[in-house]
Amino acid sequence: MDTITRKAYAKINLGLDVIRRREDGYHEVKMIMQSIGLYDTLTFHKKGEPGITLVTNKEELLGDENNLVYKAAKLLVDNYSIKEGVYITLEKRIPMAAGMAGGSTDAAAVFHGMNELFSLGLTIDELCALAVRIGADVPYCIQGGTALAEGIGEKLKQLPGMPDCFLLIAKPDIDVSTKFVYENLHADYLTDHPDIHGMIDALEAEDLDGIAARIENVLETVTVKEYPQVDKIKQFMNANGAMGALMSGSGPTVFGIYSTQERAQKAKEGLTKEGLAKEVYVTVPVNNRD
Repeated sequence: MDTITRKAYAKINLGLDVIRRREDGYHEVKMIMQSIGLYDTLTFHKKGEPGITLVTNKEELLGDENNLVYKAAKLLVDNYSIKEGVYITLEKRIPMAAGMAGGSTDAAAVFHGMNELFSLGLTIDELCALAVRIGADVPYCIQGGTALAEGIGEKLKQLPGMPDCFLLIAKPDIDVSTKFVYENLHADYLTDHPDIHGMIDALEAEDLDGIAARIENVLETVTVKEYPQVDKIKQFMNANGAMGALMSGSGPTVFGIYSTQERAQKAKEGLTKEGLAKEVYVTVPVNNRD
């Protein structure tokens, strides 16, 4: 097989807690991650001459060694002495700088795609052990579905999938630096923390009301203060049929949980009309790898 195509699914955080800042500068976290049906598409072609070529559909997204896709491909080439070259095309749909692991999930697709394309025979655990060198979210994106992530995000435990529902995704026309958010988070002074254990119980019970009641993200304490648009979107969703709304990751994307597609679609139209977000989608949870 000389050509392989993989989907790279975005994620949201149903719960995001920061326990402490470690001495090495990383933050210790406790998060519940959920894959959703919004995805990028990566296609991998073998080429005769050695080397990595990456082409994207976004002018602002360069296909050079600073791109996580390129970094992941090079890591595999170097570690497994791949002699053939690879030509990668990336069709980007996930909003960028959005708190949805867009770069990490693309890198994860590289590990899956090249593992298959070059018949490397690596297990999921082996891929994850290598992938953490690219970024803390990449092992989760390799695994996908619903998971508890601890440590710096690399310690993963698979959880029961999110019950059927519809998700409204809205990214305002701003970009948020993850580095800025974490640097300005004072983890030692946080007084409210997400009920992660209660969220796990709700997932096990397939209790959508219980899940929606427990969504919480401590990074909102930084991002919302800096970008009040995030809170405006949350308020709009909650006032327009959402069972709950929350910022994903370091933001600025907000997601709302809806019991019906009709309610989610109506809220999407309202958000767009109000001009609160530039990129707005209705999608669903993804609990099994496509």
